[in-house]
Amino acid sequence: MFARSAIATRSAAPTLKVAGQSRNMATLKEIQVRLKSVTNISKITASMKMIASTKTTRAQRAMNVARAYGQVSNDFVKQSGVEKAEGAKELLVVASSDKGLCGGIHSSLSRASRRYLAENAETPVVILGDKAKVQIQRAYANNIRYNFNQLGSTIPTFDETSAIASTILADKSIEFDNAKILYNQFVSAIAFETGSIESFPIAQIVEAPNFAAYEVQDEILENLNEFLFANNLHWALVEGHASEMAAKRTAMENATKNAGDMIQRLTLQYNRGRQAVITNELIDIITGASAL
Repeated sequence: MFARSAIATRSAAPTLKVAGQSRNMATLKEIQVRLKSVTNISKITASMKMIASTKTTRAQRAMNVARAYGQVSNDFVKQSGVEKAEGAKELLVVASSDKGLCGGIHSSLSRASRRYLAENAETPVVILGDKAKVQIQRAYANNIRYNFNQLGSTIPTFDETSAIASTILADKSIEFDNAKILYNQFVSAIAFETGSIESFPIAQIVEAPNFAAYEVQDEILENLNEFLFANNLHWALVEGHASEMAAKRTAMENATKNAGDMIQRLTLQYNRGRQAVITNELIDIITGASAL
């Protein structure tokens, strides 16, 4: 009877041992697969961070040039003494882009646009880029007059912004006295804020009290009108592009750091599981040797 009990006990033990090993091995294999995938993601985000760093440097150089031209044209408008008239019809221009993976830079711009439209529900909207369009059209789809896409992959050029400005000014169905351009203002490599640029038509600038001090021929007033509007658009787009590249670099840096932390946790978990398997096997071996 004792012999049968011993045989039955010894025959059941390997079954429990194999089941326990299979569970541990499956868990270790899952951890190993996940560790490999997170490591690959970390390599991708690190590469994207390096690319974004290079693009940020180029975008900042272009931003400094566009900002200088934009500030000069705005100083010209301010010194002419033009003021925004009460009850003037405004056009809202949202300078966004088509690209993502850059944190909340598009969301903050869309929130500022929705706050403005909540107070000015009849304002027509022109959106530059698809990212802001997706968020604005949920509540204000009827306000959108134009949406220009394929922006943000490279540094915006003045030819592109001139074509956009010409399209907007040539459309007589859009009636506005001045334009308000919302864009992402570059503060530093790790910070940005939503800014705005006021663009006035040449008809208001000519009637300004101090405009007579400038010697401007009547033949070039129409060209000046388009140039001022296009210059402000170019400033907003280029500075927004620099902010986007800086935000993308920060986002990829944070993603790489988070992936590194996850790799450390998974490695520790894998080592603990592997050590537990080895310990259980040693216990089984010692127990079997003691029973002989």
